[in-house]
Amino acid sequence: MNDSKKEERLNKYLADCGICSRREADRMIEAGRVIVNGVPAQMGMRISETDNITVDGRPLDKKDRKVVLAYYKPVGVTCTEKDKYAEKTIRDAIDYPIRVTYAGRLDKDSEGLLLLTNDGDLINGLMRAANYHEKEYLVRVNKPITDTFLQKMAEGVFLKELNVQTRPCQVEKEGKFVFRIVLTQGLNRQIRRMCRALGFDAQGIKRVRVANITIGKLKPGNYRLLTAEELDELYGQLNS
Repeated sequence: MNDSKKEERLNKYLADCGICSRREADRMIEAGRVIVNGVPAQMGMRISETDNITVDGRPLDKKDRKVVLAYYKPVGVTCTEKDKYAEKTIRDAIDYPIRVTYAGRLDKDSEGLLLLTNDGDLINGLMRAANYHEKEYLVRVNKPITDTFLQKMAEGVFLKELNVQTRPCQVEKEGKFVFRIVLTQGLNRQIRRMCRALGFDAQGIKRVRVANITIGKLKPGNYRLLTAEELDELYGQLNS
C-alpha cells in the first residue's frame, strides 16, 4: 500500500461495495470471512486500490462498488435515460465515470434532490410505495395559502384522473404562497394534481429531502457522493 492518500478503512470499502453495512462488515472481518492479499483481514485495517480482497471466497473489484450521488436536478432536465424529444436528459446532465441512474423520478418542471446510483436494490427499494420512504418538498402556489387548503392536503386528496385518494401527509405553511409537504408515495405529478384538485396551481416545486438525505448546500446542476454515515442510515431504513 504505497499511496496512503488512497487508503480507506476496509469496513467502509465493503459498505461502499454494497456488501453490507459497516457494522456488519466488522462482524464479517472478525469472523475471518474477509481476506486481504491472501491473509485474514484485521479489524480497523486500511486498504488501497491495489489490494486484493475476497469475501467468503469471492473476489471484489471496482465494478462491485456501489455509488450513490445526491444531485440537484434543475428545472428542464428530464428523468429519462434516452428520449429524442427531451431537451436535456439525466445522461446529458451528469458526467460521472460510473454509470448511474435515478432512484425515484422528479418531473421536468420540478427541481431539487434526486438520488443517482448504480445499485438496483436501492432503486427498487426507494421506488416501492409500500416502503413509505419520506420525500419532502417546498411548493409555491399561485394564490395565498389558507388553513382549509393545508388541512385538506394533509388529510389526503381524491384525484379523479387517477381514481385514487392520496395518503395523509405532513403539510405546513412556510410563507404566504409557499408550503412544505412530506409525502410517502410517488404518484405521477402528485403535488401538482393535489393542488389543482383544491383550486390551486403549483408554480414551483423543489424537493429538499429523500429519506434521510437532504439537499443541503448543493447548487442546481451539482452533485456529491453520500457520506458513509448517510449510506449506513439510508440502507438501514431500506432494510428495516
